[in-house]
Amino acid sequence: MKSTSYRVRDGHLHFPEVALPENTVIHGDCVQVMAGMPGESVDFVLTDPPYICGYRDRLGRTIANDTRSDWLEPAFREIYRLMKPDSLCISFYGWTAADAFLAAWRAAGFRLVGHMVFCKNYASRIGLFRAMHESAYVLAKGRPEMPVRPLSDVAGWVYTGNKLHPTQKPVEVLEPLIRTYCPAGGLVLDPFCGSGSTLVAAQSCGRNYVGIELECEHAAKARRRLRL
Repeated sequence: MKSTSYRVRDGHLHFPEVALPENTVIHGDCVQVMAGMPGESVDFVLTDPPYICGYRDRLGRTIANDTRSDWLEPAFREIYRLMKPDSLCISFYGWTAADAFLAAWRAAGFRLVGHMVFCKNYASRIGLFRAMHESAYVLAKGRPEMPVRPLSDVAGWVYTGNKLHPTQKPVEVLEPLIRTYCPAGGLVLDPFCGSGSTLVAAQSCGRNYVGIELECEHAAKARRRLRL
C-alpha cells in the first residue's frame, strides 16, 4: 500500500486511512498497511505471527522477523485499533517468547479471555519433551457476546505437510474458530497470513477476509489458493 504522506502517532508512522479492502491479500509490512486502514472495521482476527524463536525447518526454510520482537507491540496495537468494539482476536504464539507476547497484547489494550491447545498425533520436535501441540491465546477488545455453542479449548490438529509455508496451519482447524467467533457476513483479518490458510477458512465459512503478508512469495501462494 503506497502513500504520499504520513503522520506520527504514539511514536509510529501512520499513513492516511483508506477504505478497508475486502477479500484480498496485501503484500507489505502489516504495521504500515494496517496504519492506513480505518479503525473499528474488523469483526474477528485470527493470526499466526512469527514465534520469535529463530525457526528453521528440515528444508532450511525460515520465517521473516522471527529473530526480533520490535514489530510485536506496534502490530498488535494496530490490530486492536482495527477491531470493532466487543470482538475477539485469536493469536497463535511461541511459548519461548510468551513474556514478550503477553506484554505486547496487554500494552495494546487486550484482555486475555482464553487459551487454546491443539493436540498433534506427531512430534514436531524432540528435546526434554516430545513437542506435540500448538497453542493460541484468545484476546478480547471490550466484552464480546458469549457464543451459543462455545468450542472446547482443547482441539485436534491436522498435519498439512507444510508444503506451502514452513509453518502452514490447517484450514480444517481454523474453520470452527471462524464459524463460532466471527458473525455471519463478518470480516476476518489475518495480518500475518502466510500462504493464506486463515483466508481460505474464512472464504469456506462465507466470511469476508483481508490478509497481509510481508513475503512476496507467500502472498502470491495465498492469492492462488483463493483464486484471486
